[in-house]
Amino acid sequence: MELSFLKDIVVIFALSTLVNLLFSKYRIPTIAGYLLTGILAGPHLLSLVRDTHNIEMLAEIGVVFLLFTIGMEFSLKHLMKIRRIVFLGGFLQVTITAAVFYLASRFLDISREGALLFGFLMALSSSALVLKILQERSEVTSNYGRTVVGILIFQDLLLAPLLLLTDLLAQSNVNFATEFLILSAKVAGIIGLAYTGNKWLLPKLLDIIARAKNQELFMISIFLICFAIALLSYELGMSLAFGAFLAGLMISESEYSHNIFGNFYTIKDVFSSFFFVSIGMLFDVHFVIDNWMLVGACFLLVTVLKSFIAGGTGFILGHTLKGTVLIGLALSQVGEFSFILAGIGFDNGILPAFYYQLFLAVAVLTMGITPFLFYFSPELVRAISGLPLPDAMRNGLFPLKELTLPPFNNHLVIIGKDPSALKLSLMARYNNIRHISIIFDPTLAHEKMEEGDTVVYGDAVNEPVLKKAYTENADVVVISVGNLISSMAIIEKVRKINAEAYILVRSTTVMNVEQLYKVGADEVIPEKLEMAIDMMNRILTKRHIPHKEISRIITGIRNRTLGAYSEKDLVNKPSIFDEFHNMKISVISIGTNSTAEGMTLIGLDLRRKTGVTILAIKRAQEVIEHPAPDTIIHGGDIAYVIGEPEQVRQADLLLNITRHSA
Repeated sequence: MELSFLKDIVVIFALSTLVNLLFSKYRIPTIAGYLLTGILAGPHLLSLVRDTHNIEMLAEIGVVFLLFTIGMEFSLKHLMKIRRIVFLGGFLQVTITAAVFYLASRFLDISREGALLFGFLMALSSSALVLKILQERSEVTSNYGRTVVGILIFQDLLLAPLLLLTDLLAQSNVNFATEFLILSAKVAGIIGLAYTGNKWLLPKLLDIIARAKNQELFMISIFLICFAIALLSYELGMSLAFGAFLAGLMISESEYSHNIFGNFYTIKDVFSSFFFVSIGMLFDVHFVIDNWMLVGACFLLVTVLKSFIAGGTGFILGHTLKGTVLIGLALSQVGEFSFILAGIGFDNGILPAFYYQLFLAVAVLTMGITPFLFYFSPELVRAISGLPLPDAMRNGLFPLKELTLPPFNNHLVIIGKDPSALKLSLMARYNNIRHISIIFDPTLAHEKMEEGDTVVYGDAVNEPVLKKAYTENADVVVISVGNLISSMAIIEKVRKINAEAYILVRSTTVMNVEQLYKVGADEVIPEKLEMAIDMMNRILTKRHIPHKEISRIITGIRNRTLGAYSEKDLVNKPSIFDEFHNMKISVISIGTNSTAEGMTLIGLDLRRKTGVTILAIKRAQEVIEHPAPDTIIHGGDIAYVIGEPEQVRQADLLLNITRHSA
């Protein structure tokens, strides 16, 4: 029995575990670890893997799973929204990049056929790599993420025409016009199938299978759909990955898509790791050492030129400076499909052996540097923003129409575009709380404006944007952007223009809490900790644990996790009233037509009649603490009382008997 294939898998898993264990200590992205694993285990260095073909097969399955989950996350509705980006943005990026690198290749004295192929090889970017990073950063559907995905979709659509072009360059007996028309018909047919499946076929089919209440049967059917559509796409001359993406789109509108996505996520990560390992195996260390100056120069040239061209495309599509930079960095590497085309070109004699090896070395290096470019992108954006640039470059060619807002005072400012921030603004609007949202996503900002919300579009790191929202006059500022660096920068800017504002910040992890408090936050909510505490609270309540014991447990959790910073929490501070689980301070609003109006506290005799005690009365902006027995009740007063729930209910009824019903 031949077990070499299994041995190769064990070697890859063992080596990638060791490499990524080391990388994780220094927060180096795992993708870089997989590439290094491939370089070490590949035939050009340690030769630990015997059969690279089998690894490439697993890598192909990984790319299929990755594109399938991206299709589910993206949905056909999103795709229709960005059709302009797909075709206009994709066409501009591919055409300009191919033309620039064609000229550069001719300068290196490569044949016209080879230069043309080189141009298109460099025009493609890595869907597998970029989409994995966007997915990990939850930015697939962000403003710049939509543009990146749209351009990558256009590039994937080009794979079949480029395969045809490669054949045409290798031989002279191919009828290009006929083949192109046949291919166009095939593309239209499979996209039509995807639309039909998304709209009518798959929702009904999945519903029938789900009613069988057999999870294994359900998952097998999903695997069948994924691989069947991918295989159909391949048979029609397109890539497996493109077919898998269409299969994901077909399922995206189903009510079961979230369950499917969750089940596929881990499988996708395991198999996609083989893709990055297989790319690393192509890297010839000896070639790079022998030609390090040429490889280094070409690597820089490719990264810089691709970044500028892709960023320029984003700028033409209307992105701001930040979006332009992020799009440029995201598409700065060479794509996985370029390796396929380059291999065909090399086998057919279009690319000389030396330039083929040069391509492989540069392509792997560009893919290896991409995770780090994403990681350091905030610093790069901040550095470029400090340069004296024209307003059109900062705000984009098509900035949102500026709204002239009337002056706001003592209002709420909500900064962020995540679901928490958007839902908070919705709740504030429903409860008539004056607020202004600052959203750095033109599409979302436009949608919120159309809904009637008060929105300022822009990056809250910039002081002028904060001032447009009258942040200097706000009494509460909520910062819900997630990213630590951005949150710290915004806190500092807000505190600079408004020393009195109460700054409430959402933190993704507990580790960031201390840093956010140190730069000026008044209260930090670590969302994952609070979610876990809320679930624990519900579990303890369900088990009929006494309220005071639950309070003690929850307080202990916060103290152990947050330390001294647990005292900053206004809502969850421990109280002596926790010892009395049926007693708490309640608020009673007294109507303007109440029979209690004009009576003194001693005249009301509230303590004897209901059992509650009035602790304080709020009258307009004045708070009367420990009111005297002769204090007169006014209509519109707010009474703070203490008592058991039923006692408080009786007091509320007594204080709000209207005169005509008395």
